[in-house]
Amino acid sequence: MHIHILGICGTFMGGVAALARSAGHKVTGCDRNVYPPMSTQLKELGIEIYEGVDAKQLAIAPDCIVVGNVMSRGVDVVEAMLNDNHRYTSGPQWLAENVLHDRHVIAVAGTHGKTTTASMLAWILEDAGLDPGFLIGGIPINFGTSARFGKSRFFVVEADEYDTAFFDKRAKFVHYRPRTLIINNIEFDHADIYKDMDAILWQFHQLMRMVPADGDIITYGHDENIKKLIEMGCWTPVQTFGSSDDTDWVARFGDNVERHIGVRSPSGAAAETRWRMGGVHNLENALAAVAAAVSVGVSFERAVEAMSRFEGVKRRMERTATVANIAIYDDFAHHPTAIQKSIASMRRRYPGHRVVVAMEPRSNTMKLGVHNDSLANSLKDADLIWMYRPDNMGDGFDASLQALGSKLSLHRDYDQLVSEMSRKVLSGDQVIFMSNGGFGLARQTLTALLQRTRGP
Repeated sequence: MHIHILGICGTFMGGVAALARSAGHKVTGCDRNVYPPMSTQLKELGIEIYEGVDAKQLAIAPDCIVVGNVMSRGVDVVEAMLNDNHRYTSGPQWLAENVLHDRHVIAVAGTHGKTTTASMLAWILEDAGLDPGFLIGGIPINFGTSARFGKSRFFVVEADEYDTAFFDKRAKFVHYRPRTLIINNIEFDHADIYKDMDAILWQFHQLMRMVPADGDIITYGHDENIKKLIEMGCWTPVQTFGSSDDTDWVARFGDNVERHIGVRSPSGAAAETRWRMGGVHNLENALAAVAAAVSVGVSFERAVEAMSRFEGVKRRMERTATVANIAIYDDFAHHPTAIQKSIASMRRRYPGHRVVVAMEPRSNTMKLGVHNDSLANSLKDADLIWMYRPDNMGDGFDASLQALGSKLSLHRDYDQLVSEMSRKVLSGDQVIFMSNGGFGLARQTLTALLQRTRGP
């Protein structure tokens, strides 16, 4: 079958493409923005990408069109698809019908930490010899790909609450019907889709209704919105996790620089290991992954010990270069909570070093001004901040950043931002580029500029 994917370079749709290709289908696709790492992954799989969204691409006459949620009515290729009566479906629906229907689905949901937790969990299952399938909204370094079928009955899926497609406004995750469900946290996000927290909780409630009574739900124990969700109705046993003693699963750092972690199970069993990650948020992500792995049969000690071999996720605080003792990182953080946690983690991991942030606000929620009241506070612990300001930011964005004072530099041009950064970063700096997009290749440009002007 020839499957053509609209919006193929998104992390989710790129994963669908990889699964379809591994199932033996001919796969092509299109997108407006084609950039690594997803474009690289797709090309390595032999998937042809059409750059653009015009109608003429459908001359290839695919058997089925899979529509990403970045596509909307009025887009040329969408209108042609409808007018010509092509067979079409959404990415989540295709996944459910072609991959998940006979698997033990382990879904990882929540506002933050989904990609890292799902990557950790897939790795623990792999390390235990279970050969899981997975579809993750990023590329785990241990696997080098965002998706694979796997040979076991287990399938790990990052369960996103964003809407499914222009013709299906339900959350993506309602299609997945998990037997094991992790919920890391629930905050207000996706303001272009949901009008308030109640609307988000209602979607999570539909997800909860699908988990069988003999399944498992694993939730962060200190999230008030998760508690409200459970009060709306829960038919499955729940285990909680956190970094304090009042949860079923508990994890703590074994040293000040966060190189060792210790985990306690609900039975009181304890295990320790070294690891390569850092930050309380990642500690709790790992704890959720361990709990889920144990729930499907991995031994507790093996699950914890596997974290010592977990190498991280591309674009999740990924160190991409070190030039003249200046460390440069790529981070997907784009919500105030994630931004604050990334900065705090870097400060704890590298005490005495400056933490320098370059940020590109791209999410629809950010553009609508929903985070204006909290963005400056999330950035305040950085030593210097370079902010790229897109032209379509809402009213009040600039004013909301005034509290950052002289540590903030605001730019409307990528090259000017990079040029100023190159003059002001110092040896020992930890430089974090934060964006859920390509950031105009600013990180790569800064790296090359520093290599030319300061040496290796």
